[in-house]
Amino acid sequence: MAKNSVGEVLDFPGVISWGNDLAAVRRSLASALVDMAEVNLSRGESLPLPNALLTDPEADLEEPIYLILSASTHVQIVPTLIAS
Repeated sequence: MAKNSVGEVLDFPGVISWGNDLAAVRRSLASALVDMAEVNLSRGESLPLPNALLTDPEADLEEPIYLILSASTHVQIVPTLIAS
């Protein structure tokens, strides 16, 4: 892929990202997918259903990406201490 490549998750509207190379696009796209899923859930919206049949005829490369969710009834945030 050329520099400044773009990636999108076809079956999750709004999940679009870019990067300088394919590895950067993959990392950025995975992060964008998690962010969009969190936004949907925080708004009480459902997540789009996966659709492996969607395709983009203009794409140079198509590959699957998976969103794996975990849930809990308690969230604990542990701050990282900064050494002085």
